[in-house]
Amino acid sequence: MPIKLENVGIAVRDIDATIAFFTDLGLTVTGRDTISGDWADTAVGLDGNHAKIAVLKTPDGHGQIELFEYLHPDAIETEPTLPNEIGMHRIAFSVDNIETALELAAKHGCYPLRGVATYQDVYKLTYLRGPSGILVMLAQDLTKG
Repeated sequence: MPIKLENVGIAVRDIDATIAFFTDLGLTVTGRDTISGDWADTAVGLDGNHAKIAVLKTPDGHGQIELFEYLHPDAIETEPTLPNEIGMHRIAFSVDNIETALELAAKHGCYPLRGVATYQDVYKLTYLRGPSGILVMLAQDLTKG
């Protein structure tokens, strides 16, 4: 059976702020909607499911994320995931220039957890906290250009 990854879904506190963060990094909004109704309750498994959603695509056209801001039921605040916790971990992006990407992230109040590391002269990479505490990895391939 062929299988294809469609997107990664992320529940967020403020969909507009999160869209601004990811579009500054280079993703493009391909759709926005507000969803509710029996079909949404059934698909998600929440009664009275009502959410704002947005789908964003990476510039290469292969990756997508889907953001949800729940209107009902109320969103549940949790502690941000730590890098060593079991479960959904992080979203990772390759960037042409990590310093430029970090400048864009800083405009949204998002900074590296510790700093930028170099892995075997192959990658410069870092983890940062994006909007709603999302762990975002940025990596620059040093073997290109």
